[in-house]
Amino acid sequence: MLPIFLDVSRLLSRAGASVPTGIDRVEIEYATFLLYAYPQQTHFVAYHPIAGLSHLPFQRTASFVRDLANIWQHGASQAASMIWRARRLLHRAPLERRPGPAGGVYLLLSHHHLIQTGAIERFIARSGLRFVPMVHDLIPIEFPEYARPREPARHTRRIRTVARLADGVIVPSAYVRDGLRPFMTEQGNDRPIEIIPHGLHIHVAAQPAAATASRDDPPYFVCLGTIEPRKNHLLLLNIWRRLAETHGTRAPKLILIGKRGWENENIIDMLERCPALQNLVEEHGSASDRDVATYLSRARALLLPSFTEGYGLPLVEALALGVPCICSDVPVFREVAGDSATYIDPIDGPGWQAEIERRSFERPALGSSPPPPERISRNWHDQAARGVAFALDIAAGQSDHHARVALSPTRFPPLVRVADPV
Repeated sequence: MLPIFLDVSRLLSRAGASVPTGIDRVEIEYATFLLYAYPQQTHFVAYHPIAGLSHLPFQRTASFVRDLANIWQHGASQAASMIWRARRLLHRAPLERRPGPAGGVYLLLSHHHLIQTGAIERFIARSGLRFVPMVHDLIPIEFPEYARPREPARHTRRIRTVARLADGVIVPSAYVRDGLRPFMTEQGNDRPIEIIPHGLHIHVAAQPAAATASRDDPPYFVCLGTIEPRKNHLLLLNIWRRLAETHGTRAPKLILIGKRGWENENIIDMLERCPALQNLVEEHGSASDRDVATYLSRARALLLPSFTEGYGLPLVEALALGVPCICSDVPVFREVAGDSATYIDPIDGPGWQAEIERRSFERPALGSSPPPPERISRNWHDQAARGVAFALDIAAGQSDHHARVALSPTRFPPLVRVADPV
């Protein structure tokens, strides 16, 4: 059995967070899947600033992963304890002996420490590993105006590390694949780039798809994602100020779910200092998975006016719950949602306001939302299984992975139910 070395550096760095970001979600879901399906083959590693990539004690790391997943799903507050445990794991990492035989695959599912090219190169050479990273997006390179000042150069270094060292790459969308391919070509790397869309986490996947807003509910809309300029919150806040002026107490509410990000001074000023928004806009920076599903399930629509995305996990979650989605007319959203969403240009303020007003003051016809595309029903267990199978094929030197990826369901373990231990 080929060993699988999963890098959990990002999870250790995010131990104090009460809710996960999208990339956090990917790493935690792959980690819990590997503990369920491949416990004997799984080894955990993390980047240590002095020792480089180092091995972590399996049982303690597995316990940390399970507890962090539980916190993020249920909203438990144990941030101080988890930070201490993460620091202790990383502090002890250089003392751990290398487990298992040489060979296998090194999975890095976040962009964490991809700029440490030398450390990655030494680790895979020393251990005889194939390197399979996941590239989530190229946004800081393609849209530098939405990134921190130093981030475009740093992300270019990350992507060049991937292009130089990867034996195969996982991406969430064709949009990301097409952006990555020129970097691979530049490095003479023709290794496969596998599109594996993100899945639905267990709690959302278990919700009834018909739990949409009733006719008599006060109307509200949800915007889900980190508060930053790229997500275009400023458009929504200006629309809501106009709705307050036009409709007064009849105006719908806006619920913002997501932590505050960067370069967002104008957005924060409006949230904190605009009188018209004080009773209409609610901000929830630490909603658990269950709370997010509850907010979404009775919303008139999910609003995603982003200028660009690498995938769009909130869009998938809302469609799976049967919630209408109004989103930007950008390629990746059309790739994900097909004909199941309403698309509006992200700079078309009047168009967004008209659609929001229509859905606010027209009584929703129950069950009238279009059915989600069949591909939306993918759960995280199955998608992580696909990713791991791809990585193991790379490690085994399989050259015909693309011809064999659609095998019998018996290839993978059965779907984890909500009550199953992970």
